[in-house]
Amino acid sequence: MTYFCTENYKRQNELPIMKKLLLVVVVVSTMILALSGCQSAKQVAYFQNIDSLNLSASRMLYDAKIMPKDQLSIIVKAVNEDLAEPFNLYSKSMMSSSQNQNLQYYLVDNEGFIDFPVVGKIHVVGLTGRECENLVKSKIQPYFKDGEVPTVTVRMASFHVVVTGEVGSPGVVTVPNEKMSIVEALAQSGDLGWQGKRKDILLIREDATGKKEAHRLDMTDANLINSPYFYLQQNDIVYVEPNGAKKGTAGLSNSVTFWIGLVSSILSLATLTVSLCK
Repeated sequence: MTYFCTENYKRQNELPIMKKLLLVVVVVSTMILALSGCQSAKQVAYFQNIDSLNLSASRMLYDAKIMPKDQLSIIVKAVNEDLAEPFNLYSKSMMSSSQNQNLQYYLVDNEGFIDFPVVGKIHVVGLTGRECENLVKSKIQPYFKDGEVPTVTVRMASFHVVVTGEVGSPGVVTVPNEKMSIVEALAQSGDLGWQGKRKDILLIREDATGKKEAHRLDMTDANLINSPYFYLQQNDIVYVEPNGAKKGTAGLSNSVTFWIGLVSSILSLATLTVSLCK
């Protein structure tokens, strides 16, 4: 009877000890992981100084300009459809019932020209869509009789930007309306994660001559709205670099794994020791 009482007493004391050791493991692991991901709201918020900033410099309507290798959709219409038809580029398999769906794109060459039906070469690089429309209209106007004025519509069919790095959904973002801000591009890519650098976003931009330039953008500074980089150009590349927390996490994860493994081993050893001492 005395033996069983002693054994029960030992087991009752061993159980709280094991629970305490397990609790220590859980608490230590949670604290390490939590500390590795902490960021203040001040580090995360966009445009933190916007209330004290004069945004009058941003009072402008953005118009994208045509670049080499752009694909342009150019549609010519007139009251007399027979007069407009020669100036519309269709695929050979086109049927009259689906002409708009079979319109072909004009590829801007490296010298900035498109090869337009009837008229021939037209230099369009550096023009906005509206400027290109007026230029094409002036070129084809002599072919229309009785004072008829054709309608020309130009669209940049290949306008896109690339957003990659520490965002929710990195990839290619298409821009159907030829206008997109850095904020819109990030939002369509799932926005920055907590591990992305908000103060040092890399923008790579190519000009009409093929020259590449790198610019650093600070999303926490509202002055970005007044800068020429607030609106993106076609083929811009936006790269969100990992912040210190992400870089540290790569090494920290190994460290956390090591310490959790070590504590677990100690806990197992303690359990084995207690079992052998029964």
